[in-house]
Amino acid sequence: MMWKEKYKIGVELIDRQHEELFRRVSDFIGTVRSEVPWEEKLSKIKETLEFMKDYVITHFRDEEEYQAKINYPGLEKHKQIHDDFKAEVAEFVQLFEETGFDEDLVQRFSGKLLAWLINHVAGIDQKIGEFAKKQEVPHHES
Repeated sequence: MMWKEKYKIGVELIDRQHEELFRRVSDFIGTVRSEVPWEEKLSKIKETLEFMKDYVITHFRDEEEYQAKINYPGLEKHKQIHDDFKAEVAEFVQLFEETGFDEDLVQRFSGKLLAWLINHVAGIDQKIGEFAKKQEVPHHES
């Protein structure tokens, strides 16, 4: 699962953050699926979890601020999607804290991250880029 140029929405900050998210999630999934002993995977798993917890909050905030700036009509709905995902990540964090890093749970978490990333970045976020481009239509002199 790699970052593709076509995922860019044309807003540098957001594109950079998306690229970083892809890189991290790719690494994480690579680790989870690797043949390395489970104990050795744990530190990477914990690190990814910490990263996701903080980074999605930063990224979502930046993305929402940008949407507000361009008066994006889908902002409220988009914010709801962000809030739902943050809640899901928090739920996993809590499960991990309560039950330890169960292999099945980690697999489920990595699947969730992957599905979310692709749906969100390759799908929903593209609409922001399309809207932004429409706002920048040059007015032709008649």
